[in-house]
Amino acid sequence: MNWCSSCAVPIKRVYSKYTMPTSVHIPKPLLVAVDRRARILKISRNRLIVQALEREVTEGSNWSPDFFGQLESAETGVEDAADEMLKAIQSQRRSKKPVRL
Repeated sequence: MNWCSSCAVPIKRVYSKYTMPTSVHIPKPLLVAVDRRARILKISRNRLIVQALEREVTEGSNWSPDFFGQLESAETGVEDAADEMLKAIQSQRRSKKPVRL
């Protein structure tokens, strides 16, 4: 049995003839990608979306909401320190020339 990571409730896959019709608005480019993926997997669009939602609800995300925002806003001097570290690494290479980045 899977557990919802954010609500600590057991989630059981139950597929029956009784479903809840739902309307979801999906941007056109994403819908095209979903259709393409469903065709590759040889399953319906609905099945793919249900599987994706089940995966998200049961596994959740390990990233904090602000994780990527923090990566985008590096502290002052971090870029210079990274460049300095790269130069030090490249200068110590022996077996091949440094890769141009």
